Amino acid sequence: MPATEITADALSASGRSSEKMSLPTLQSKMKCDPEGYETELNLVYNQFKSSVQLFQQQAALNFTSAVSGGVGSDPTVAKDLGDRAMFLAHVTPFYPVQLLNYPKELVEFLSSSARVLPSSLRVTVTQALILLLNRKIVAIKETLPLFMELQVLSDKPLKVLAFSHVIHSIRRMNQKHKNETENRALQSILFSMLQEEDEKKAMRSLVTICDLHRRKVWFDDRTANAICRACFHKSSRVMIAALSFLLDYEKIEQENDSDESSDEEEQIQPHIAVSKEAIYKAKNTGTTSSKKKKKAKLQRVIRSMKKQQRLSSERDNNMNYYSPLTSLTDPQGFAEKLFSKLQTCKERFEIKMMIVKVVARTVGLHRLILLNFYPFLQKYVQPHQRDVTNLLAAAVQACHDMVPPDAVEPLFKQIVNQFVHDRSRTESIAVGLNVVREICLRIPLLMTEDLLQDLVLYKKSHEKAVSSAARSLISLFREICPSLLVKKDRGRPIDPKAKPKAFGEVTIPSDVPGADLLQDDVGDDVSNSSDMDDHFNDDLEEEDAGSDDDVSTHEGGSELNSEIEEDDDDGDTLMGNEEDDMSEDEGDVSCSDDDDVKSLGETKGQKRKFADFDEQLDSASQSLRALKRLAGAKSENNDTSDTTDGILSNEDFQRIKELKAKKEAKLALAQHGLLKKGSDPRSEHFKIPSSDQLSLKRVDGYSLEANIRQKMTKEERKALMKAGREETGKYQSKAAVKQKKTGGLSNRQKEHKKAMPLVAKRSKIARVKREKKMKQRGADKQFRGRKAWK
Repeated sequence: MPATEITADALSASGRSSEKMSLPTLQSKMKCDPEGYETELNLVYNQFKSSVQLFQQQAALNFTSAVSGGVGSDPTVAKDLGDRAMFLAHVTPFYPVQLLNYPKELVEFLSSSARVLPSSLRVTVTQALILLLNRKIVAIKETLPLFMELQVLSDKPLKVLAFSHVIHSIRRMNQKHKNETENRALQSILFSMLQEEDEKKAMRSLVTICDLHRRKVWFDDRTANAICRACFHKSSRVMIAALSFLLDYEKIEQENDSDESSDEEEQIQPHIAVSKEAIYKAKNTGTTSSKKKKKAKLQRVIRSMKKQQRLSSERDNNMNYYSPLTSLTDPQGFAEKLFSKLQTCKERFEIKMMIVKVVARTVGLHRLILLNFYPFLQKYVQPHQRDVTNLLAAAVQACHDMVPPDAVEPLFKQIVNQFVHDRSRTESIAVGLNVVREICLRIPLLMTEDLLQDLVLYKKSHEKAVSSAARSLISLFREICPSLLVKKDRGRPIDPKAKPKAFGEVTIPSDVPGADLLQDDVGDDVSNSSDMDDHFNDDLEEEDAGSDDDVSTHEGGSELNSEIEEDDDDGDTLMGNEEDDMSEDEGDVSCSDDDDVKSLGETKGQKRKFADFDEQLDSASQSLRALKRLAGAKSENNDTSDTTDGILSNEDFQRIKELKAKKEAKLALAQHGLLKKGSDPRSEHFKIPSSDQLSLKRVDGYSLEANIRQKMTKEERKALMKAGREETGKYQSKAAVKQKKTGGLSNRQKEHKKAMPLVAKRSKIARVKREKKMKQRGADKQFRGRKAWK
């Protein structure tokens, strides 16, 4: 008799009919009428308790489900116990008094007997407990240690179930608002487990903490410091997991951002390059219609490049950058402790490289001074060293402007001497020059004049990777210190007397970053508005002139402007001649007024006239920036800094952000040669990032290997050859191609098939012979030399 069915004796004792009912049917009826089925509930509850006692006794006697004689060896017993546990979990909300101790009994049963239970029973009982947790009958704080212990068991379905439940329950708890009290209680449980010596528990707690931090549920400094402290765990597995999370956090964030981005942004991800040949063809070659098509295509490419530049600038913005290493409470102590562990570490080479990267990243982010780190890296700087590009990237990352140049100089010379020389390979020279450029970008005081002139000579190399690396070094020092370069390599620098800052020198900002862009933009807006007013006044003057002069709108506009300017100049000179006889002071005032009018006529094209100032004031009162423009237009002798008064609104800051993005887009277009004729591509062809931007920038080993051709394997070469052969068809002889030809025969083929008479054939042969003789006679006449034989 299966135990999941209610017996007839029990039902008759309760005064009901003797028909058999299964647990799901009884569950639905108990939800409809809880008070009428208390007897059945007590019966099922007692059966559950008895089964639980049997399994607990088995656990006390050290039985397992596989051992003969154990209760768990019978699959029906385990299934019945699981069904009763799930049944009681479903009806617990309807019987809060009768099943008051049921959740605690379920937790005790799992914590004491989970290791000896069969896998299916463990999963079912865990699901019953999760059901109680979802209905808020049990708190997550009471069951979190149990769920962490269940993840340690060698049961994959149970491990996945327990882990997903912990993550989702904590996320649901913090969905509407952060519950700091509950979060701190749960964090203390997991952090204490992370510090335990048990490797499995510490590993599962670290995975849970990292996942919650990545999902930005526990996105505080306390969690970030706990992950960083896991780097000093005694277990190598836990240490490696913590180091890999710290190193790969930025890649994970970029992948998440790319997943959340729209399809329109995904289409702009590939790099778009425009050749000068395409620009030339769009402007010069082809018909008018084809030029229009090419120009339209070029404009689409330019727009996509601007959008790509704007997205990349938003993604690389310093305010959006985050890494767990930035939240360290004691970064100097963390770096020193991790470096001391690196010196005494006996792990394999890959783990040592991970520790080196984390130490270098911490030093670069917080601009720490760890002088012993550079001689340690100097021992491994060799071209034949394994994974040398990542080692050099770590060396670059650890350099910043607060490090004394004397501490980095031996490492810098070691890189130059080992990588950049005539007998070195092309790849080594290119990597060495790129590393020198990145280090000099951070510490320019390391470079000397003789060394720079020697390195610049590699620009004449026939290898693209070497020449491009040398040219990038030239472009860097054109901005930092042009005096170190030879005159022919200086080009046209912006500041010929520029020199790098001395060690410890700090530039203190005296203005809001980007305020100069806003001032230039306000000046452009004022000039544009004045031009509009001038055009409006010109129309008024044309209407007053009547039918005296016939001037067209487009073709005669320049003539009209020139005539107006001549009339204004004549009027000014006449007024100046008339006022020569006036007093000296009044004459000075009038001359100054005339000069102002002339300067406005030269710059704007015409004199500024306001038709209705009150109307402009009403329209400008709607926004703060419009008032500033109006004030700047009215005050002729004041500077733009006086009009702003040093007060910026939210609209101004948003405009500064847009202007910065526009400036970066213009810089990207200048690099591709897509600027218009009026703009100067040499004005800002190389942008030097600030020290804060360099500290946040992540240096990757692949970026140091730019333009280096990697040697292809045999399989890659085969695939490349097969890809080239796919376009061409199978080889066939000309005869076979002619045989398969359709659409009629050629004249020569028809001539061969034509049955000619014998006389025609003989005459044709005779004609051919005569033509040959005529050609030979002509060739003999043209011969003017002397025969070398008789």
